[in-house]
Amino acid sequence: MNSITMQCKAEVLRIFRNPYFVFWSLLMPIVFYFIFTNIVNTDVPDTELWQAHYLMSMTAFSVMGSAIMTFGIRMVQERTQGWSSFMKITPLPAWAYFTAKMFGQTVMHLFSIILIFVAGYLINGVSLTFIQWFFSGLWILVASLPFLAIGTLVGAMGKVETASGVSNILYLALAILGGMWFPIYIFPTFLQNLAEWLPSYHFGNGAWDIIRGNAPSFKSVLVLSGYLIGFMAISAFVRKKQESM
Repeated sequence: MNSITMQCKAEVLRIFRNPYFVFWSLLMPIVFYFIFTNIVNTDVPDTELWQAHYLMSMTAFSVMGSAIMTFGIRMVQERTQGWSSFMKITPLPAWAYFTAKMFGQTVMHLFSIILIFVAGYLINGVSLTFIQWFFSGLWILVASLPFLAIGTLVGAMGKVETASGVSNILYLALAILGGMWFPIYIFPTFLQNLAEWLPSYHFGNGAWDIIRGNAPSFKSVLVLSGYLIGFMAISAFVRKKQESM
């Protein structure tokens, strides 16, 4: 038990020392939040609702980035540097190593959610009920699972440079097309139709619903569940093929 606890602690420390995490998952969303709610004139009718809406967008953006990029690139680094092979010859069971990685990732997501929520309160005085803060944070934490599955796919790539380039493009494309930077109603019709089938749109949409006093839609739950199952199946297939080679 002590070895598992130490492994969990090591995973958390490694994540927080990662410059990708600090820049992409913490600094960038907070800077975007300040710019798009205080400098850019969005001419929205309800400023308070827009500030809360964009806070949810940037929190989801942060967690999605750490799931796809930080998690995926770290997996590639561990495999290419021989760390994964080294861990197989230690007394630590494989399940414990995987559990420690997931624990570290969950702690990182929870930290991001709390920090960006606090930033929203300090920057714009975003005011929500305790229920809205709690359930919007819980939604972002749980609904990030499909993006962790994408992260495992990124982690199956052969080189860190390839994984970094692909995950950057994927992350930014999902964020922009999913309405995390701009509301999708300003997009052309064909992009609006595309956005409504992207996991990033439904990831944000669940939190947007909660701050408006509604529950996440059944369609959002269904779409995210479908992506989770699909990406997990593809990731398992790819890893099985790699191990058989």
